[in-house]
Amino acid sequence: MSQTKFEHLFSPIQVGPMLVPNRIAETTNGIGASKTGFLDDSFIAHHAGKAHGGTGWIGSETWILNSLMPPEVPDDVDMKRGWFTSRQMIYQMPGFAESVKNFCDEVHKAGSVAIFQLTQLQAGLTASSVPSDEDSDWVPRAMNDTEIDFMFERYADAAALAQAAGADGIEIHCAHDTVPQTFLSPGLNLRTDRWGGGPNERIRFVVEALERIRKRVGTSLAVGIRISGAELRQFGYENLEAREMIYAIGQTGLIDFLDLDVGHCFGNHSYVSPSFIGHAEYREVGKAARADLGPKIPVLFTGRINDPVLAEELIKGGYCDLVGMTRAGIADPEFPKKAREGRLMEIRRCIACNRCIGGAQERLLADVMYKPTCSVNPMVGNELHWKEHFRPADKPKRVVVVGGGIAGCETARVAAMRGHKVTLLEQGKRLGGQMLIASKAPGRDSFEDQIYFEENELARLGVDIKLQSKADLATIKGLAADTVVIATGSTPRLAMKVPGNDLPHVVQGWDVLMGKVATGAKVAVVSQEDYFQTPTIAEFLAERGKQVTVFHKSTRLGNDIDKYSIGTVMKRLEERGIKIVPGRRLAEVLPGALKFASAWGGNTYVEEGFDTVVLVYGSVPNSELYDQIKADGTIAEHYIVGSAWLPRRIAEASQNGASVGLII
Repeated sequence: MSQTKFEHLFSPIQVGPMLVPNRIAETTNGIGASKTGFLDDSFIAHHAGKAHGGTGWIGSETWILNSLMPPEVPDDVDMKRGWFTSRQMIYQMPGFAESVKNFCDEVHKAGSVAIFQLTQLQAGLTASSVPSDEDSDWVPRAMNDTEIDFMFERYADAAALAQAAGADGIEIHCAHDTVPQTFLSPGLNLRTDRWGGGPNERIRFVVEALERIRKRVGTSLAVGIRISGAELRQFGYENLEAREMIYAIGQTGLIDFLDLDVGHCFGNHSYVSPSFIGHAEYREVGKAARADLGPKIPVLFTGRINDPVLAEELIKGGYCDLVGMTRAGIADPEFPKKAREGRLMEIRRCIACNRCIGGAQERLLADVMYKPTCSVNPMVGNELHWKEHFRPADKPKRVVVVGGGIAGCETARVAAMRGHKVTLLEQGKRLGGQMLIASKAPGRDSFEDQIYFEENELARLGVDIKLQSKADLATIKGLAADTVVIATGSTPRLAMKVPGNDLPHVVQGWDVLMGKVATGAKVAVVSQEDYFQTPTIAEFLAERGKQVTVFHKSTRLGNDIDKYSIGTVMKRLEERGIKIVPGRRLAEVLPGALKFASAWGGNTYVEEGFDTVVLVYGSVPNSELYDQIKADGTIAEHYIVGSAWLPRRIAEASQNGASVGLII
């Protein structure tokens, strides 16, 4: 394969007073890399690690600003939703500025630029008494002029702090349920004073905030805004109105760059595009903004861009000047370096599952010890641990890994990187395990990218892969392994207590996706899981002309799906005519009917007319071989990883597998 020439992607660009070394940008994100709230060693290892990997623009994580509040009212903080109506925030604390300087120094050491985002993100004080977050009914107060002026001063304070600490630029966050967005949005700004009105009036809050910042920091710091090219929400602005506002802001001469995406925090679709959305699907908004702003104000566009070849095409085609590739850099912080060196086959691509950003938002409140997570990159959140513990093996061993799912592949990959001689046994025709099954679902073809990565890396590292090899105790003993890792995954859970579960028209969702079973025209999908399996299986069937009804155990299908993905998931089900019945648990399968029990009370319900019943009940560990090895006692060093131990999700499997590869 000929080496791709990146004539544009790795060229420098002047953005106001700062020179950005290339066009690859980490846009500001909420992965939660810090253990202390400051820009500590963990934060630096994660975000500055992208700079060392070749990303030119490092946006790291947003600074939440404080609000003016009467002394008699309490702070209004909701960590789960990320709302902070508070008197004091972390950026004001002693020592914060020093941590920012340490971070900037590390980013500059890598030759990149550091940009910080300043954010008023709250549900307490906004433009009007309209809930800004469509996932909540919390109603805010409409701010008065004194409160608005207080916010302007906080933007200026934070910008000055960033400038003094060595930042190259700052941006005001004007999208994604922030206070400035509530002023820009016709659906959220109902004011009749000087802060409301048409597009040219609604920008007043943003313009005056920029003016206050410029008065404080002058022109030695690059200043920009992040804004949505279209809100994609009820009563929100579309691209034509966004263009009008962007043009007017650009004409003030106050901004050096525009950071642009599409969508808000909830609905179809959010700005954190899940895998169901096409790569750079809304790229035209970037081209329009470039035309409106002219050549002096560069446009940074982001929207599910995980491939440097696509990024090159976007710049070459005039869609943007810089490309936001945040999740691409989470999945592989070294992807720019690999692309520049022509090592495209070694890039681990983001699969857009949204476990990183979406998972951080969902777990902040529930998990005090939360750390960043990526489904496909086990080092994320563990960068310091890997830096300390990854080293060549003291004594290379013969390692046998049984199972070629994500856990087994990661064990084999890391062990081989450390110098062990690894043999991987997989009973199927291809590696991938459950990711191979998931990749068959609509909108999940990106999951196959991780399978390609594992196949390429294991081949490059010299792992001996034996496909269609069903392992047993005798087989493993015959390989004379020093170490055995059991990664045999899990199997679908059966409706064991349900009479009639063995009737011929009762099938498993995994078998449906893999084409192992056929279904009739009218299908009942019975769900006892809360993540993506049920909706993707239902959609798979509907796309093949089946009439699908989902009976779900809980109040809402997809309770565990992140807020950035759920809107798109539900829209796709709605468009395909899939009916959802919540609060139903399967009680009995009859030849011509299904009996359900209410999840809440004693009622029972009978549903008739279904040709096929598809069970989506999650899975159970397949640990029989591990138990045999343990009982046999011949092989002293043995491990169990991934779903063979405990069925969870991709990230848990990849991290578990990689961690075992690290200690063998």
